[in-house]
Amino acid sequence: MTDKDQQKKNFEGGRIQQSGPGDFIWSLWAVWVIIIFVVTMLLFLIPFLLFCYFRKDPQKTRSFIRMSRVWMNVFLPLAGCPLRVKGRENFRKGETYIVVCNHNALVDVPVSTPFIPGGNKTIAKIEMAKVPIFGLMYRTGSVLVDRKDENSRRDSFARMKEVLEMGLHMCLYPEGTRNKTDQPLKEFHNGAFRLALHTGKAIIPALIFNSRKIMPAGKTFYFRPHRLAMHFLPPVVPAPGETVESLKQRVFEIMKDYYLQHAY
Repeated sequence: MTDKDQQKKNFEGGRIQQSGPGDFIWSLWAVWVIIIFVVTMLLFLIPFLLFCYFRKDPQKTRSFIRMSRVWMNVFLPLAGCPLRVKGRENFRKGETYIVVCNHNALVDVPVSTPFIPGGNKTIAKIEMAKVPIFGLMYRTGSVLVDRKDENSRRDSFARMKEVLEMGLHMCLYPEGTRNKTDQPLKEFHNGAFRLALHTGKAIIPALIFNSRKIMPAGKTFYFRPHRLAMHFLPPVVPAPGETVESLKQRVFEIMKDYYLQHAY
């Protein structure tokens, strides 16, 4: 077939899927997943308020990430989505990184941030911070941005630099929104790569596998259990004189080639 095996059979069968007779079962499973998410979140809320929320950063975020990892290690298996993580050794102790991650489904967010080794924040939409209870946790692990507001976008860049300066990683999704195409990756935005050049921080590419099988594009109330994997790749260090465009393209090719070789 070649051409990277027809782009890994059109991105692990990732075309918008039509409804089928089994969809009712996976819609019922989605109800179960929502229930266990809410129940485990409420249980998590107690230690979060007692031992995390009122602390100052970076200790606050580090505590939150440790607690979130415990939460997700309970939630994901109950949802039928056990996670295997590879490549933690690519994070050197005492170093902070810009982690760039692919984005195919809503489940990517609770997978990525908790399992990045060490404290980290992600860039996140400000609207979600208004959700009761969940919003408290959401804003703790996030740099919030109003994408419709130019000032908010500009301020978020300064705040991301502050996150790195306080010894935390930044997790960014360079595709911007979920990838609903039949390609392994959407075209990347500039933000993560501009941040790397401004700060001199290395980029760690991260790839989540199988989340599109769990929550396929085009299905609004659907959750199908499947094993997940997250792989961290070796750091990509900005070269002297490198531009945002060249760094962005270099990371894009690394991630795309790795995905096509390892998707299953």
